[in-house]
Amino acid sequence: MMHLKTLLVAGFLMISTAHYAQYTDIINSNRPGESMSAFSVGKSVIQAEGGLYGIEEKHNLLDYDAKGFGTEIDVRYGAFFDQFEFALNTQYQYDWYESPLINDTRGGFKQITIGAKYLVYDPFIKKEKPNLYSWKANHSFSWKQFIPAVAVYGGFNLKIGKNPFTFPSDKAISPKIMVITQHHFGTRWVWVNNFIADKYGTDYPSLGIISTMTRGFNMRWSGFIELQGYKSDYYADTILRLGAAYLVRENIQLDASLNKNVKDTPSLVGANVGMSWRFDDNWETNYKRIKNDKKDKKKDKKSKRDKGKKRKDEVELEKTK
Repeated sequence: MMHLKTLLVAGFLMISTAHYAQYTDIINSNRPGESMSAFSVGKSVIQAEGGLYGIEEKHNLLDYDAKGFGTEIDVRYGAFFDQFEFALNTQYQYDWYESPLINDTRGGFKQITIGAKYLVYDPFIKKEKPNLYSWKANHSFSWKQFIPAVAVYGGFNLKIGKNPFTFPSDKAISPKIMVITQHHFGTRWVWVNNFIADKYGTDYPSLGIISTMTRGFNMRWSGFIELQGYKSDYYADTILRLGAAYLVRENIQLDASLNKNVKDTPSLVGANVGMSWRFDDNWETNYKRIKNDKKDKKKDKKSKRDKGKKRKDEVELEKTK
């Protein structure tokens, strides 16, 4: 996860930014972590990221147990320009809840969030030319790698029907905003941070942070470790996640992860498997069209210059007669 939640493979980490800062040759998925990367999928690209998870929850003070499963489905679409994308994030959970006085099942959408993300600053947009005379200069430490890409996100949460996984007074619509930073250390390490303000205007607004470190091992495999913390008057927790992703092909990625929180009121343990898929035929078509348009413009300019030069030569010839 970086994506980043992470940018998931070493090849992907070497982002090409010459003309299309967001689109990469290899899929850029936010799975299997929970953080959101600073970069979008690219203009006209559609990407689906889904998974299945199992969860076990136990509360020592309230003396209850809950075991269940759920699905996560996210849809991302790059629109208008390369730095912008729309995102739909959904999570549905069903579990069995047991306590001394209650033995019941629960089910509902734990999360439905619709929003948009914009890349404000991209430090990789200008690629430095290699020094042809110094190997040391090309491989020496650079402070520029500590300058992150920065994106902003704004959206809103939807509460549909009865949601047993949130506080009773939660509103039908509540805002969510985020600042995202993304560092690239060399070609294998990526560090993403999400700074989140959620559900302001409700009885229990929350602040949170998700920090994800991803390493690409080779062109197929990558791993990540992630720490998430959030705090509100209703609930606060810290969760540790780790996992790996495998690149099946350029537009398909498989992933798996485990997670555990740090307290026992309640204690949480979970496992997750998923897949990300990208449809980029529209981007390829637009890219070829733009390239052809640029070639045609160059040809037109060259043709005009040639015509102008030919006309000038004809005038000079007339003067000599």
